[in-house]
Amino acid sequence: MIRLKQSLDLGVVTRFTEGVTTARSVRADRASTTQEAILKAAERLYAEHGVFAVSNRQVSEAAGQGNNAAVGYHFGTKADLVRAIEHKHRGPIEELRQQRIADIGDSADMRDWVAALVCPLTDHLAALGNPTWYARFAAQVMTDPAYHNIIVKDALSSESLVQVLDGINGCLPELPADVRIERNIMGRNLLMHSCAERERLLAQGAVVARPSWQAAATGLIDAIIGLWHAPVTEVP
Repeated sequence: MIRLKQSLDLGVVTRFTEGVTTARSVRADRASTTQEAILKAAERLYAEHGVFAVSNRQVSEAAGQGNNAAVGYHFGTKADLVRAIEHKHRGPIEELRQQRIADIGDSADMRDWVAALVCPLTDHLAALGNPTWYARFAAQVMTDPAYHNIIVKDALSSESLVQVLDGINGCLPELPADVRIERNIMGRNLLMHSCAERERLLAQGAVVARPSWQAAATGLIDAIIGLWHAPVTEVP
């Protein structure tokens, strides 16, 4: 009789534990779905209108959330949300860049290193399909003083990106340090804003200069190599 009671008690506890675990799993799945909806809505709105012009309430509404405080509950501040969007894309881009670096090894060819800068971004955008918003989102954030560092400084914390930039600099040992800094900024802006413009045109169904992101990458690589190899005029 005692054993039967213990067995029944154990069964009740087990069912209760399973019920609690299932409920937690459902809540976690629901929270994850909500967070993903918020990330997608925020990325699109920020890309189309700019970060400053979009409120957390607008993001919540676009994500289908009746609670206007959903953004704050799931992410915190707007800066935290911007950072979360950036981190969502950085992982796949980082993996593609690491693959490129592994493939080129100790190459002294400038094109290899510039391709390692350009192609991870364009390959990622190609994989996302059409329409995409990441390039326009990143371009908007880069021009917003309040959020600029989230893209630029966080990106420069990437060891693989630093390795790529070192590889580019290693191909141009005679270039003065201040010119290197200047052209690095130029190259970064050329890459991101060109991708943002192509992304915008694709989303609109407009005609683009090159048929694919791979072809667009080739043009960007040519342009950035030309930028780095441009003559340096001394200013008195």
